[in-house]
Amino acid sequence: HTLSLYNNSIGAEGGKAVGDALRTNTTLHTLYLDRNSIGDVGGKAVGDALRTNTTLHTLYLYNNSIGDVGGK
Repeated sequence: HTLSLYNNSIGAEGGKAVGDALRTNTTLHTLYLDRNSIGDVGGKAVGDALRTNTTLHTLYLYNNSIGDVGGK
């Protein structure tokens, strides 16, 4: 099960929404979030969701302006 949101300009708010969705996801295995400028805020939201998500195996975050803060 794959979802591609590649190059959709979802920004930080979209990143937070994806993070919320990943908290309850039970089927998604691969997620493409490349080139969406989610930044540190979106990156942190996605990262926080992955603490409880056990089904996502592959996540692509290329070119999202995620710095050290969002990467933690």
